[in-house]
Amino acid sequence: MRTAPRWFAIASLMLACATPTAAQVPTQLPARVAASGGLQRLLDAELVRFPGKAGVWVKHLTTGEEAGVHAHDTFNTASVIKIPVLVLAMQLADQGSLSLSERITIGASEMRGGSGIFRYQDPGLQPTFRDVLTQMIITSDNTATDIAIGKTGGVDAVNRWLVASGYGGTVKLSMTTADLFAKYAALPQGADRNDKTSTDRSYWLGEMTPHATGRMLEAIQRCHDGTAPTPAVASKAACADMMRMMRGQQSGARRLPHFLNVPVAHKTGDFPPALANDVGVIFTRSGPVVVAFFANAIEGPYADAEDRIGQIAQRIVDYFDGAR
Repeated sequence: MRTAPRWFAIASLMLACATPTAAQVPTQLPARVAASGGLQRLLDAELVRFPGKAGVWVKHLTTGEEAGVHAHDTFNTASVIKIPVLVLAMQLADQGSLSLSERITIGASEMRGGSGIFRYQDPGLQPTFRDVLTQMIITSDNTATDIAIGKTGGVDAVNRWLVASGYGGTVKLSMTTADLFAKYAALPQGADRNDKTSTDRSYWLGEMTPHATGRMLEAIQRCHDGTAPTPAVASKAACADMMRMMRGQQSGARRLPHFLNVPVAHKTGDFPPALANDVGVIFTRSGPVVVAFFANAIEGPYADAEDRIGQIAQRIVDYFDGAR
């Protein structure tokens, strides 16, 4: 959802203590890795034509077949970084360090610009923390995001948790949305904001690789469907909550789900016209498929790039479900 001026449209975040004692995100998940020559050729052919810097990682969670293009490259996450924030919050709730039913009072000082709905409400609104996390995912609410980062311990604590969970060097939360908005607001008139979004990491809300993002999504889905190894990423109830939130996604309709007639649980990251990410789990007829697609430095019409993501998702589903 894009509700701010173009250069503010970040559709865009996680630790109360340095390292929680509950289950960490598994660094590896056992699955048979099938020959992926056909899938690799498909992705290679599609991404070479993509109008921008793109990276993708795909894995069929039933067969284990996987492939990627630029899957270990680092991308500007925009709001995709909110997935790790969600995972950490759920872990802390499982431990009893946080309560999902706690009422959070949102005052005027907590309101953030950009995407989301809380900024349109009167100060004093009291959603539950679960409501806050839900809005962080389904409307990419930036007010909710900064509240969640604060409740989980702040940016540094989130990054300590990521390192302890095996994501050091592949996933990083760079700042809060308030800090990012302030950096863009301080740019001189006439500065190339799109170039900052595409090439300057000091203006990135977070950094992730498609492969690391896919691993985290895989951990959530395997926990949800009961195939996760021990320790799981969170309790089964927490993982069900996370999948419910991602299946309720309210933005990115022109991306992964665009041309599909199967369910998709996903999270977008937006910064028009330069960035359009979408990552999630597609529930194909042959089984769940993780797709982590990052598109930075987009050239040409933004809607065309979104459509290309949707078309690639359709071809991935056709590949797995038999339209080969």
